[in-house]
Amino acid sequence: MSSERLIYLPLGGAGEIGMNCYVYGYGKPEKERLIVVDIGVAFPDMDSTPGVDLILPDISWLEERRDRIEAVFITHAHEDHIGAIAHTYGRLEAPIFARAFTANHAKRKMAENGHPADAVTVVEAWPDQVEAGPFKVGFLPISHSIPESSGLVIDSPKGRVIHSGDFKLDRTPLVGEAWDPELWGEVSKGGVKALVCDSTNVFSPHAGRSEVTVGPEIEKMMNAATGMVVATTFASNVARVKTLAEAGERAGRSIVLLGRAMKRMVEASIESGVLTEFPQVVAPEDARSIPRENLLLLVTGSQGERRAASAQLARGKYMGLEMKKGDTFLFSSKTIPGNERGVIQIMNAFSEMGVDIVDDNSGHYHVSGHANRPDLEEMHAIVKPQILVPMHGEHRHLREHTKIADAKGMQGILAVNGMMIDLSGNEPKVAEYVETGRTYLDGSVQIGALDGVVRDRIRMALNGHVVVTLIIDEQDEPLGDPWCETMGIAETGSSNAPLVEILEADLSQFLGRADPKTMRDDEALEQALRRTVRKTAQDEIGKKPEVTVIISRLT
Repeated sequence: MSSERLIYLPLGGAGEIGMNCYVYGYGKPEKERLIVVDIGVAFPDMDSTPGVDLILPDISWLEERRDRIEAVFITHAHEDHIGAIAHTYGRLEAPIFARAFTANHAKRKMAENGHPADAVTVVEAWPDQVEAGPFKVGFLPISHSIPESSGLVIDSPKGRVIHSGDFKLDRTPLVGEAWDPELWGEVSKGGVKALVCDSTNVFSPHAGRSEVTVGPEIEKMMNAATGMVVATTFASNVARVKTLAEAGERAGRSIVLLGRAMKRMVEASIESGVLTEFPQVVAPEDARSIPRENLLLLVTGSQGERRAASAQLARGKYMGLEMKKGDTFLFSSKTIPGNERGVIQIMNAFSEMGVDIVDDNSGHYHVSGHANRPDLEEMHAIVKPQILVPMHGEHRHLREHTKIADAKGMQGILAVNGMMIDLSGNEPKVAEYVETGRTYLDGSVQIGALDGVVRDRIRMALNGHVVVTLIIDEQDEPLGDPWCETMGIAETGSSNAPLVEILEADLSQFLGRADPKTMRDDEALEQALRRTVRKTAQDEIGKKPEVTVIISRLT
């Protein structure tokens, strides 16, 4: 019996939606040669990660084994699959492979972060394959809400694995490749050891709709609109951007692209040959001279992002353009769970301006980029895998997908982040558990989730901050009274006196009775002053603020 094994290890994206990072390995235990599939990001929120720019998977396990990594393969150009590629390259330095459209974005990200763009190699679609150590990997076209999405055919000495990537079964996607069940059936004909499969929409009971169904409804809406129309969608959904633009053009409207991501996606699509035709656009400054009823603005910010074009329009002007009473704003997108607050704020701001808001509650103006339950079952029936491993979903999605596999006679296994699965034998089994987590891009620095930076920031946001400054003379006596500065807390407490004065008075009282030993020990003195401030603040304002103590000694 061979001692080599075939392993699958999710480091992100299994048990959550976002931050996708999957590892496959083949070889003797702890000597496997490795390939990585996708290195994406998740996005922060002000409640749990204030001030953070991006959330990245913790790749410590990979970094410790960087000499065993053969290659990184990127299935498509959504940020939750490609967003961390440049932020992690310096720690892994493995060659990157992607199809042309995805590579266009990967190369730009690499260059922006000071890494060589030629570390990214453009790969043609199946039947071309890349040899990566013991693996042969091919990009199998699949429809999704961004062009040139691919599943991966991963051949190993222990059999063929198909990694679905994100997908939907769309035979008329308008931009990008259509779902080709014959191609997927042909690839699966020789037997598939495991299908590692998207689980996002496993709870949606109806078969997914095609992108082609959206255009007529959008055009009908634009023809009925009397003022300016502004529409937002995911900039990466190039098919939807094109659908919106063409509908606007047919409705006699000039097209304006607002937001860097919107312009960049259209440009990348044209450069990589994904888009061969796109309506002529006008510059924002030229749009000001066009009658409002003849304008369609396509803007970024479908998820309520504060710096995106839609949010800036909601706050007033953007690039010299503004919304007015009688205009229409269309959300041609689904709000990702967790983003509702930002989207609703934008809706209310537009409502106060007298703008009519159209969202997708009717189901007319958006279709999902992920396979619903019947579509997943169709994929299972075509691929006929021995083992089904759900991925790309929260725990409840993975568990439900596993249940479907079991009911269909496949061997399903629920694998969350850090759970290494041995796919070598006839039954999948947990080989070991790996410590996983997340790191934060905070400005230009990557910090660990346990470093305390974000935790301290949350505490300051919740409780405010007090700085205490104290000068001690050569005899270990206070030189004058301590003084306080406060931030983010009420100026007056229950005593109806300035809080700073009460804090300083209580600190002076403490110092007056402090013993000589405490006065000589900076650490003990600092702790005592901090306790005094927190107790006084709790009594006065019902808060225990974060406290910074600065002790200066004269020598």
